[in-house]
Amino acid sequence: MAVFRLDGKTAVVTGGGSGIGQAISEVFAAQGARVMVLDREAGAAEETVSRIRAGANPGNAEVFACDVTQAAEVQKTLDAVLEAGGKLDILVNNAGIAHVGTIESTGEADFDRVMAVNVKGAYLCAQAAVARMVPRGGGVILNMASIASLIGVPDRFAYSVSKGAILTMTYSIAIDYVKMGIRCNCIAPARIHTPFVDGFVKKNYPGKEAEMLQKLSEYQPIGRMGKPGEVANLALYLCSDEASFITGQCYPIDGGVLVT
Repeated sequence: MAVFRLDGKTAVVTGGGSGIGQAISEVFAAQGARVMVLDREAGAAEETVSRIRAGANPGNAEVFACDVTQAAEVQKTLDAVLEAGGKLDILVNNAGIAHVGTIESTGEADFDRVMAVNVKGAYLCAQAAVARMVPRGGGVILNMASIASLIGVPDRFAYSVSKGAILTMTYSIAIDYVKMGIRCNCIAPARIHTPFVDGFVKKNYPGKEAEMLQKLSEYQPIGRMGKPGEVANLALYLCSDEASFITGQCYPIDGGVLVT
């Protein structure tokens, strides 16, 4: 019997236009889900959907442009998702941004922006999803945390604060809605090599890109950064029926960081 299938399920993936979100969208579609790819940039979401629809076994996916920091926009988008897919079974709260800085070097505007995207965005999407899942008897919410939720990471003050909030948000949703059939877990990745990381390094460490990428790789005892597909496969398990006994948990995928 095939396992980890998502046949007949409708999944929303925020930040699905690139990196981990794109990988999750592709894996979910390959396993039979109807994937609603949300991204602030419609063109990025369209690229993901094009990838899903191409190839020998085309998947089912649709594009939704959505700024997750705007409550009205989130509600409107999830209404459109229901109109298109008829239901909402899975929400993957993946949209997020990073920031380099200590508490002293983090400006108020930067702090507010990180909180708006990483925390408020996840809150708004989860709130909207729960309201649509409860009447149907349940669903799955998967949040993207970070090892920064669990340990100190240098020069990542605002980012770490935001991901700590995601961890406790996960616990809160899980305990509040366990009796209503909603499971909520989170994934805590270490460094994952995505186009976002390449752009982030280029912007913040000009002229030192190779050195920084090597440093980021060596941070993991396993000797490399993770791959988006590796995170996507863990997400698939946690959102599948095979994980139906799991809720309120944080799953590190960290190349050995937490054991050193």
